[in-house]
Amino acid sequence: MLDELADDEALSLRAVARAVSIAATSVYLHFPDRDALVLAVLQRCHEQLVEAGDAAAAAASDPAAALRARILAQARWAREHPGLYKVLRESGVHRRLGMPFKKVLVERTVAAVQACMDAGLAPADDPTTVTIDLRTAVNGMLAQRINEPDLPWPPAEEQIDRFLVKLVGLHPA
Repeated sequence: MLDELADDEALSLRAVARAVSIAATSVYLHFPDRDALVLAVLQRCHEQLVEAGDAAAAAASDPAAALRARILAQARWAREHPGLYKVLRESGVHRRLGMPFKKVLVERTVAAVQACMDAGLAPADDPTTVTIDLRTAVNGMLAQRINEPDLPWPPAEEQIDRFLVKLVGLHPA
């Protein structure tokens, strides 16, 4: 439902109960309120993003390819679940409650950037700062593609490759 709505504020527990054919009050047996339900969905979505990135990176031949595969997996997930991706990045629940589980994806990306630096594939720098720059660019690009689909976007892979060259310092593929 969140993927279709693309807005956590538009979700109601009554609608969820109707969708799963239970009484509205039964939802409260599992979640104390709507925000808790939304937060649980977002945590699961974030776990899917991490799993997709880990699987893609594991199949790569070197640290640079692993970092690229991790970012491309995130882009694929966003393309397949645009409403959920929008809620992950722009939700009211996120602004009020935060999502500490997002730390895992940041840590994985920092480790991937550090591996590129350690292998001499990217210049030495602060991997956390580089990761934040990269994540800002990628998340911004994905959000813009979702929110402004009519723009003449270049292929996502090409744009991500430019980010990897300009922000991480990887050599052009």
